[in-house]
Amino acid sequence: QVHLVESGGGLVQPGGSLTLTCSASETIFNIIAWGWYRQTPGRERELVALGTRGGNTEYAASVKGRFTISRDNSMNIIFLQMNSLKPEDTALYYCNARGQFSDYWGQGTQVTVSS
Repeated sequence: QVHLVESGGGLVQPGGSLTLTCSASETIFNIIAWGWYRQTPGRERELVALGTRGGNTEYAASVKGRFTISRDNSMNIIFLQMNSLKPEDTALYYCNARGQFSDYWGQGTQVTVSS
């Protein structure tokens, strides 16, 4: 079974930057899509950024122009570069990878944006 582990979260000042990393324990064959989601208490998990095998990229309107998703295929790593962070970005961030038959999730990494 594939395991995903997020890292890179922490406390950052408004306007600052963070890079989140999602490491997979092994290659996900026939990967279809990969992405980052975030969740705050009492709210549903929302899609932040999504990449597909076909080369498409989608971003939530609230982060467009500030966040960038990328993937290192050979290293089984997914990145989320976050710039110009706002207090509203505070959340638990999860990475996700979708294969042909399975959907994998990490345990999350906390991002807190505060002065």
